[in-house]
Amino acid sequence: MWQWLTDLAKQDRKAFAKCAAKIKHLEDRGHELKRPEADYLEDDIYALRVKKGHIHYRILYFFHRQNVAILCHALTKERAIPPANLACAKARKTAFEKEPATHTASYRLKGD
Repeated sequence: MWQWLTDLAKQDRKAFAKCAAKIKHLEDRGHELKRPEADYLEDDIYALRVKKGHIHYRILYFFHRQNVAILCHALTKERAIPPANLACAKARKTAFEKEPATHTASYRLKGD
């Protein structure tokens, strides 16, 4: 996840800035964030929805306890989110739930 954001920042600063702003909005609004900004997918996995031009970015996440959103996967979407990407997010959620301390990192995006 962090590597995807780092790579996006190198490739397209404006797209990175839009994704960072959307992550900040998730931090501020949490469960209140709804479509078109966020969407429920399945099995407690949600997607932040970011668009720049004709490119659609999705940052998949889930909630831990009441007020913590865990970003677990990101992708550039063409049509529907591919099942493999959703399966990856679900696997990361399962791994996190088994051992949260092992699967936790804290990062601040530039500007925070």
